[in-house]
Amino acid sequence: MIDIKLIRENPDLIKKACKQKNIELDIEYLLKLDLEKRELQQKTEEIRAKKNSASEEIAKAKGPDKQKKIAEMKELGEEEKKATPRLQEIELELAKLLLLAPMPPSSKTPEGKDDTENKELYKWGKLPKFDFEPLDHVAIGEKCDILDMPRGAKVAGARSYYLKNEGMRLEMALMMYTLDKLAKKDFSPFIVPNIVNYSAMMGTSYFPGGEEQTYSLGVQKEKEATIEPDEKYLAGTAEVALTSYHAEEILKEDELPKLYCGFSTCYRREAGTYGKDTHGIYRIHQFQKIEQVVICKNDPKESEKMHKLILENAEELLKDLKLPYRVVAVCAGDMGRGQYYKNDIETWMPSRNSYGETHSCSTFHDFQSRRLNLKYRDRDGKTHFCHTLNNTCVASPRILIPILEIYQQKDGSVKIPEVLIPYMGGITEINPR
Repeated sequence: MIDIKLIRENPDLIKKACKQKNIELDIEYLLKLDLEKRELQQKTEEIRAKKNSASEEIAKAKGPDKQKKIAEMKELGEEEKKATPRLQEIELELAKLLLLAPMPPSSKTPEGKDDTENKELYKWGKLPKFDFEPLDHVAIGEKCDILDMPRGAKVAGARSYYLKNEGMRLEMALMMYTLDKLAKKDFSPFIVPNIVNYSAMMGTSYFPGGEEQTYSLGVQKEKEATIEPDEKYLAGTAEVALTSYHAEEILKEDELPKLYCGFSTCYRREAGTYGKDTHGIYRIHQFQKIEQVVICKNDPKESEKMHKLILENAEELLKDLKLPYRVVAVCAGDMGRGQYYKNDIETWMPSRNSYGETHSCSTFHDFQSRRLNLKYRDRDGKTHFCHTLNNTCVASPRILIPILEIYQQKDGSVKIPEVLIPYMGGITEINPR
């Protein structure tokens, strides 16, 4: 959430951010409501002050003078009755509009309308060369009997799959290796709730605006009956629960930064992606992920330092796995409402003959913490809204795609990346069945 003072003092900045991020919001109307709200607040405060003064005068007055004061008190009461409902109405509407106002992007953020205009910053690793006709991850998965998409679709519909045998072990090996890596860097590990309240989705800025991508929960007592909502939601990332962990709390400055990593199953409806990335397991409804979340001081330099840390953690993982990747600066048009600066890591996927997104690293400054009412008290006793950041460290099955495709052998087998072998129970390769 944006501080209303920033909007009052820099309306053109917020208008520009709306344009950059393709967000429709009437800033002039928002400011008009804000002005009316402040005027009504002042008016009601003046009325209450007069009523308090009148009460004291009534207690002292006698005879006709007392009746006059009582009549004046009634008039003030009627004025307050008229002003209060309108004030409540404005406060409600203004609160909704403020949730839509975007965070202005960093000066480092490139201009652009969508992901085609993201700017490549650098690359790492050599692209693989094969002396045989390589298979894509689906063909490899079927040949080795570790991936079954037809039965996934039969049971759960499109964009669903079964991961089995050594494929399941490979995914768990990835998760455990990542967890151990982050634990050595003093990240506290969590298994987080996948089912969350509206307040957590709103607080992390997925709502309003992301409802179409989110599975909401309820009960359908009969097949054709109307679904009764539970007002609970399946989160698409551990970020939601982890960043909300300290909602409505005031932390101590010396507790910061909080370094958290959360394992979760993630759920996304993928609405609006019909016909896009339909082959394979690149874009699916359910996946596993370990997410990094940082809560730090309200200091841009500190945020920049933390952004570098969690980005490097993800890069280190890809280097350990010897997977070629590139890092891009995400353009304003491809950023979320609350993101101040964002990098994507894209890993080389031979079957796509291109890099595919596997990680997203985001800095929010105080955008999320204002919505979550997440603060800290400094050494002078003053309170500030925290800064928050997050980044994927590993997400499967997207990272399985480059592993299966890059580590495949001519005989159809797949070598296990060296760093994962200790987590595979002695398995060094996945063989065809």
